[in-house]
Amino acid sequence: MAQLLDGAGKLGWVLLKSVLRFVFMFINNCVAIPSYCLYLLLLQPLRVWDSSTFWHIEGIMFKWLLAMVSSWGWVAGYTVTEWGDDVRHISEEEAMVIVNHQSTGDVCTLMMCLQDKGTVVRKMMWLMDHVFKYTNFGLVSLIHGDFFIRQGKAHRDKQLVYLKDHLDKYYHSRDRKWIVLFPEGGFLRKRRETSQLFAKKHSLPHLTHVTLPRLGATHVILKTLSAQQENGSVSTETGTLNQTGNKPKGLQWVIDVTIAYPKARPMDIQTWIFGYRAPTVTHVHYRMYPIKEVPVEAEALTDWLYQRFVEKEELLTHFYDTGSFPPQKGQKEAASRQMILDPVWLCLIQSFAFASGYMWYNVLQYLYCCLF
Repeated sequence: MAQLLDGAGKLGWVLLKSVLRFVFMFINNCVAIPSYCLYLLLLQPLRVWDSSTFWHIEGIMFKWLLAMVSSWGWVAGYTVTEWGDDVRHISEEEAMVIVNHQSTGDVCTLMMCLQDKGTVVRKMMWLMDHVFKYTNFGLVSLIHGDFFIRQGKAHRDKQLVYLKDHLDKYYHSRDRKWIVLFPEGGFLRKRRETSQLFAKKHSLPHLTHVTLPRLGATHVILKTLSAQQENGSVSTETGTLNQTGNKPKGLQWVIDVTIAYPKARPMDIQTWIFGYRAPTVTHVHYRMYPIKEVPVEAEALTDWLYQRFVEKEELLTHFYDTGSFPPQKGQKEAASRQMILDPVWLCLIQSFAFASGYMWYNVLQYLYCCLF
């Protein structure tokens, strides 16, 4: 009987905590997202007069919004440990980031672990499924200039054309630096069986922890954002100058990001919101490739991309067997570092969001009373 009461008490606490978290996040969204939109609406004259300053301000607020999402997981004990290359020193250089995709929690994990990477978050562009457009954060991503891609053969060719047009129109004009995509084109649990059948049919590697990537978006990004050489690779030596005239355009790096969850149990967005899972450490591994090493011709790029995901499979197999990623070349032991968010900074951002929400509520109420 005592055990039953103890279990009921724990369940009651989990449910109460989940309800409180949901209420807080609902209110957080209701004050933060409209405030973001209203501030940018107010700044539209600045967009016409000095667009670079406008997008600089927008990027700062965008980073704050993503920090709020990060804080939801942080206070529940969901943290990140990083492995592999230290990508912080290339935060001001242009890079394409390719990530394995296991669940909706992957995006939240990236929102958290990129917070301490300089200006990356405010200058990044996301490629995400078009369904995300209809979520609470979809309007923010739409304003920021992220690209929503429709999956499926019926839409594939048109979507790649739309992607190229989007990159030409928004990537450099808004001073974007990193572009993040999930080349697998869907969640692991949904694509694994299809991927394995495709691999068997075409004598490709059998993968369990990742799926074979799709080429389309990666190919378009490389061809659009990099200067091509005659040998089919891309160059970092050429490129037109940006608006400031002192930095060449063009991708400089491909960053291969591998996300691993303890016991291969992905963190989904519901867990991130309600916080019913025990404190969990998500592990993120980085590997950097200079853009000159990346082929841009379709067949060679396909082989290169497949090899990256074979390496991801090996990394994840090692992690699930040992609890850590393997050491890099030249190292005897793998070194890890805990990603830390500043709680004071998070509190200040949340305070600003709620203060802004209160201010805009009063402004709109006043305008309504004046007009009606």
